[in-house]
This record gives sequence, structure tokens and C-alpha cells, in this order.
Amino acid sequence: MRIPSRLIGGVLVATLLTQLTACGTLFFPDRRGQIEGKIDPVVAALDAIGILFYVLPGLIAFGVDFATGAIYLPGGTTAQVAPEKLREAVGSDGRVDNHRLQAILQTELGQSLPLDDPRLIQHKGSVEQLAAYGLRPAA
Repeated sequence: MRIPSRLIGGVLVATLLTQLTACGTLFFPDRRGQIEGKIDPVVAALDAIGILFYVLPGLIAFGVDFATGAIYLPGGTTAQVAPEKLREAVGSDGRVDNHRLQAILQTELGQSLPLDDPRLIQHKGSVEQLAAYGLRPAA
């Protein structure tokens, strides 16, 4: 009995897709290098699916994710910039100069944020929103 080549190809594609989705290192390369933290349930579930279908590759996926640290959730980091420094980026007409803001954030946080990216969504605020936070509008 001969197995059709489409069936073999379909099984091969399904095998490769499940192996690609079973490794957090591929989905979250920015998490590499972490040594501890809370385990990401999504990555753990994808690795577990790999164990269900293919035991050895699933175990390897778990091993790689633990070894690289990609299975851990990223640590909660926050950054704050003093409002006095941010006022330098606001012009006399009340509009924010993205280039000045980007320079301030670069010097204060040490990170370059793509404020000139066309995909950036900017929301306009209102006086009511400022009042809700206990702030006064002043440019």
C-alpha cells in the first residue's frame, strides 16, 4: 500500500509547525539571558504540547527555554522622567517636539524610542483629563 505524497507532506509540515511553536526562544528572543522569574504559562503550554506530540523534541524545547531564560516572564521595569525635564520638549504653542522628547528620553533613560515611527499612535489629551489627575494645564 502506497502512501500519497500529499499526506506525507502534510504530516511533515504539521511536525515542523508544532516544533516551531514549541519553543519560547523563537517567540521571545528578547527574554534570553534571564536566570529567574515567573514562568510564562504560554511558553510552558507550547512546550508541553511539544511533549504531547513528540516527547524528545518537547523535552529539548523545555531544556532550551530554561537554559536561555526565554520561559521566564520579563521583569517589571519602570522608568520615570521628571516633569521639569519633559517641559523642555513642549513648545510655546503647546505642541510636543518629538525630536527634543526623543533626546530627553535618550539621556534620561538610556533607551532610544522610535518617536518618528509612522506607526506611532498619538492621543490628544484634554483639560478634563489633566484635572482628573490633579494637574493644571500649563505650557
